[in-house]
Amino acid sequence: MEFLKGVFVFLSKGGVMMIFLLLSSVWALAVVLDRSFQLRRKKILDPYLVKMIESIREPKDIEAARRVCDQSSSAFANLMKLGLDNLELPAAELKELLEDMGRQEARALGRGLGSLETIAAIAPLMGLLGTVIGMIKVFDVISKIGVGQASALSGGISEALITTVVGLSIGIPTLIAYNYFMHRVEDLVLDMEKYLILLLQKVKHLRAEPEKVEPRFAVKNS
Repeated sequence: MEFLKGVFVFLSKGGVMMIFLLLSSVWALAVVLDRSFQLRRKKILDPYLVKMIESIREPKDIEAARRVCDQSSSAFANLMKLGLDNLELPAAELKELLEDMGRQEARALGRGLGSLETIAAIAPLMGLLGTVIGMIKVFDVISKIGVGQASALSGGISEALITTVVGLSIGIPTLIAYNYFMHRVEDLVLDMEKYLILLLQKVKHLRAEPEKVEPRFAVKNS
């Protein structure tokens, strides 16, 4: 309790810019927690669907994969379902359709990351603005009472230093989180593309295979 009280007293010395810095830190934390949950690999790229694609050997396996996709709402399942439902389209049209859907899914995966990038950029600047405001107060006090009373100057100096520290403390971790999640989205999109191409190749291969015709009557040895 004493620790929290001390933190509150420390931050309260930062002046009005501390309000905006704290709001930006809360928003950044909310986005980080949300993306940490939403960008789990198992949630986006269902391992069961991946195994189904790798084990496709005959047409009935394709129908089984379609039924599983109908029961899932993951980004990869949506792409698989779109591809399986439009297999009759020409290859160029199907590719364009999947690319368009892939861009939509990638945008959904990256939801909120733009705000992280913005916070990472403006938090240090807000801290710098707080520093400037604090130094203006210091010089204003100096112009009125001189430099003889250190206690009168400490408020402005504290405001100048605290906002800089807090701004950097928010900006640096937020930038790291932004880069991490961006690379995670890119990796997930590339993996989805890889398995989707594998699925379409297997479907094309199965359709190209001639049907095996079983003889009606077995030939008996004389």
